[in-house]
Amino acid sequence: MSFSITLPDGSKKDFTEAVTVSELAHGIATSLGKAALGAKVNGQIVGLDYKLDQDASVAIITDRDEAGLDILRATVAFVFEAVAQKAYPEIHFGEHAADDDGFYVDTDKENQIKVSELPELEKAIKKVIKAGDKIESSFLPKAELAEIFKNDPYKSALLKDEKDDQVHVFKLGDFVDFGFEALLPNTGKIKQFKLLSVAGAYWQGQSSNPMLQRISGTAFFKKADLDADIKRREEIKERDHRTIGRDLDLFFVDPKVGAGLPYWMPKGATIRRVVERYIIDKEVADGYQHVYTPVLMNVDAYKTSGHWAHYRDDMFPPMDMGDGEMLELRPMNCPSHIQIYKHHIRSYRELPIRIAELGMMHRYEKSGALSGLQRVREMTLNDGHTFVTLDQVQSEFSKILTLILDVYKDFDITDYYFRLSYRDPKNTKKYFANDEMWERSQAMLKKAMDDMGLDYVEAEGEAAFYGPKLDIQTKTALGADETMSTIQLDFMLPERFNLSYVGQDGEEHRPVMIHRGIVGTMERFIAYLIEIYKGAFPTWLAPVQVEVIPVNLDAHSDYAKKVRDELNKRGFRAEADLRNEKLGYKIRESQTQKVPYTLVLGDKELKDNSVNVRRYGTEEEVAKDFNEFINEIDQDVKSYSRKG
Repeated sequence: MSFSITLPDGSKKDFTEAVTVSELAHGIATSLGKAALGAKVNGQIVGLDYKLDQDASVAIITDRDEAGLDILRATVAFVFEAVAQKAYPEIHFGEHAADDDGFYVDTDKENQIKVSELPELEKAIKKVIKAGDKIESSFLPKAELAEIFKNDPYKSALLKDEKDDQVHVFKLGDFVDFGFEALLPNTGKIKQFKLLSVAGAYWQGQSSNPMLQRISGTAFFKKADLDADIKRREEIKERDHRTIGRDLDLFFVDPKVGAGLPYWMPKGATIRRVVERYIIDKEVADGYQHVYTPVLMNVDAYKTSGHWAHYRDDMFPPMDMGDGEMLELRPMNCPSHIQIYKHHIRSYRELPIRIAELGMMHRYEKSGALSGLQRVREMTLNDGHTFVTLDQVQSEFSKILTLILDVYKDFDITDYYFRLSYRDPKNTKKYFANDEMWERSQAMLKKAMDDMGLDYVEAEGEAAFYGPKLDIQTKTALGADETMSTIQLDFMLPERFNLSYVGQDGEEHRPVMIHRGIVGTMERFIAYLIEIYKGAFPTWLAPVQVEVIPVNLDAHSDYAKKVRDELNKRGFRAEADLRNEKLGYKIRESQTQKVPYTLVLGDKELKDNSVNVRRYGTEEEVAKDFNEFINEIDQDVKSYSRKG
């Protein structure tokens, strides 16, 4: 036997007999041997006892590597299972996973684990850690494991998916489990961990399957890292648009009447309406013609466009109308706007033709993927399509990007970067096959960005199936990287739908189609705004801009109504709190609801035709003439609440 191990620095070590990862690490350096947690062998994570007996590339994993965290977290998940089985002998285990966000274990028992039980389970895990028990790695016959898990329907199902007759297992005392790549050699190496939450999770993500209990947690090698992560999670929880949406009564989703189908309450609908009016006015001023098109379309249109071939799994099943016509809930608006373009003979003098719509779409999202307003089955896209001549592509691209950045300014969106998304030329199934078209359109996008002097990153494999695109990536308040806006070049759909315009020469020519979305869907954009602002919307967006509170209901209610009515008449959104509650309670309630302006009206205000103003988030109260206040809030709204 003779083989070579290639290390990350390119050096090689030759061997004549098999060695374990642990032995290799010690052979490189004693300190590395002590620090080793596992290794990546040809890119695959393995444990310290993994035997190397053929040529391979090997990178030793320590606590400085992200893969080291994965091993640590997988180990805690494994120990949690061992502890939970001892505490609840009747428990069953589903899937488990460890990644950069922590770990989870899906469980099932008659009386599901409660959040209040997590501290006791943590204590039990700490006892196991203190004992420093060995975690053994071995292989067992599939038949033997089938006997061990015969009373656990989930483990039995997972076992059937194992391809080999000998299954890699880990043991801690009498407890056995499989499905882990690598674990720490003993429990004593576990450092800092925390069980975080209990939530429902469908077995294997299918809503038709039983609902299991998902226990989530995290682990780190250093206490400071764990403390920082817990603080980060608390911030995320405070900003979660689902929680804020409930507390401020903005929207709700009820699986009993339709999972992934949001109901907009009056306040949430107000925010959405303000955004929609803003974006429509902005687009109309920029030369767009706004349209309404049906949410149903003949499925043949999506077969022509290519959506049926590429996105069929994300589309709802077609509806048979009984006469041979098959209608589809639209997943995209582009075929609809193509029909608007085709309805008339077009001349080169008309181009660019800009068509826009707040278009409702439907996607067949799996139940396990649905989340508040961010992942839904019905959504309204701020969509637009421009039809241009070839020599208008670059100028139109620049015009669209300028509009997007102008909108970002009004919404105070500053944390973003540009990504040019190209096709993966090796992926012939995903992308429209036309090398000349791809090279030409990708070069056009790149030149447009270079001419505008904008920095960008390039990403192969992120293009739409019909063409390359510029994606504007934003950071959400929760730290996720998300596409906010996109501009896409499309030579394919004009060809497939036989689009044309009459050129200056009197002949028919093929236009280029530019797809663009400025703020994405209303649902996802408003979820983004809720989390960015933490529910404290700037005045121009706030569902209630002014809360008017009389000091005494008998003496000051009429004046409060007068102030409210005058504000509403002038186009502001004002409410008067005329409930029979204490003044302090009403003021706190206004602050809790994050109303930008609270006006408290008493004898002095009634006499002087003035208002006592408290801004959200402050304790300061300022007396102002009513007309002076109107001027202040008017300027606040007109400036999109931009400071300075």
